[in-house]
Amino acid sequence: MIRVLIADDQALVRGGLRLIVDARDDLEVVGEAGDGEEAVRLAHERGPDVILMDIRMPGTDGVTATQRLQGHPAKIIALTTFDLDEHVLGALRAGASGFLLKDIRPNELVEAIRIVARGEALLAPTVTRRLLDRFVAVEPAPAPEALDELTDREREVLALVARALTNQEIAERLVVSEATVKTHVSAILRKLGLRDRIQAVVLAYDAGLVRPRA
Repeated sequence: MIRVLIADDQALVRGGLRLIVDARDDLEVVGEAGDGEEAVRLAHERGPDVILMDIRMPGTDGVTATQRLQGHPAKIIALTTFDLDEHVLGALRAGASGFLLKDIRPNELVEAIRIVARGEALLAPTVTRRLLDRFVAVEPAPAPEALDELTDREREVLALVARALTNQEIAERLVVSEATVKTHVSAILRKLGLRDRIQAVVLAYDAGLVRPRA
């Protein structure tokens, strides 16, 4: 059973999300929060596997709450009304495993919860790339020292991951097996201390391995 915490300042939205989640046999809502402060408290009290976190809430917003939950085992999905919301980038940098628009279809929401519960990232290539191209600074931040631990091939794979290529597409580009790509990705995440693929994408942009489009 996947335990889900819902955090949104609108009761109507929380109610709708609860109906969708509780209708599935493998999901259950373990709590609802009206702001980020309450979300942090309930996350520690209820131990959810996945948190649906509205990023724009009065008081303690979803980005701040996500930052405060770094190190918590729960996976966080940022919820937003607009796909090109600069606050989404803050949530991704803070550790969210992806983001969803609030008008997402029920079946897609449920599948997204299952994906992040498995430890995977929500990486919608076109939307994520447009978000990063728009809001990541053109001048890269200093590359983390951990990047020096990557082999040349791992840096190459990281750059391709950041361009939103799938493992299969990377394998075809590098003329290697998909299993080899998965091994490289796992090594990249381990060496850089990253939770999932979406954090690797953001880091690659921040470090200048991939430059935002004009």
